[in-house]
Amino acid sequence: MNTVEIPLFPLQAVLFPGGPMPLKIFEPRYLGMISRCLKDNAGFGVVLIRDGAEVGPATTYDVGTLASIDDWYQGEDSMLRISVVGEERFLLESASTRDDGLNVGRVTLMQTEPKTLLPDDCSILADVLDDLFNQVGGFYENIERRFSDASWIGYRLAEIMPISLEQRQHCLEITDPLIRLRVLMSLIKTIGTAS
Repeated sequence: MNTVEIPLFPLQAVLFPGGPMPLKIFEPRYLGMISRCLKDNAGFGVVLIRDGAEVGPATTYDVGTLASIDDWYQGEDSMLRISVVGEERFLLESASTRDDGLNVGRVTLMQTEPKTLLPDDCSILADVLDDLFNQVGGFYENIERRFSDASWIGYRLAEIMPISLEQRQHCLEITDPLIRLRVLMSLIKTIGTAS
């Protein structure tokens, strides 16, 4: 496994491999981070905040996702807006804060999940995801559809379904795509009974 040091972006959001995420950047520490990432063609780590806030000190979960910058532009309000795509997941081994307030972490990159076909007994999840894509539109309008890929379906459902951040994080931390699908099936049933 590969251990590297990367800048960290703690958020009240979970980024999944292959998933899109829009971000507004306004804090000087993150403007500098994005500038360096663009210059070096490098990414940064997105980690879910466990305690604290996006502005100020925070503790995070240990599993996050590398983000690569897909596009950026300066908004009318002079705020930098970027869109990122999730790459590999990582395990945060240690974290520290630099003098400029930027969080950095030593991370071990996790193995990419093996290609696994969507099992027949989970085929309903492809239909649910297709319906959700039609509802949310936006970033998902032009995304490549891989409805036979168990990992891809699990990641997309976990990022779009109306579930808690802790449930999203749990889905990110699962290393077996079939177990993730079973968890999501159970959550769909729970959501269905609640409505």
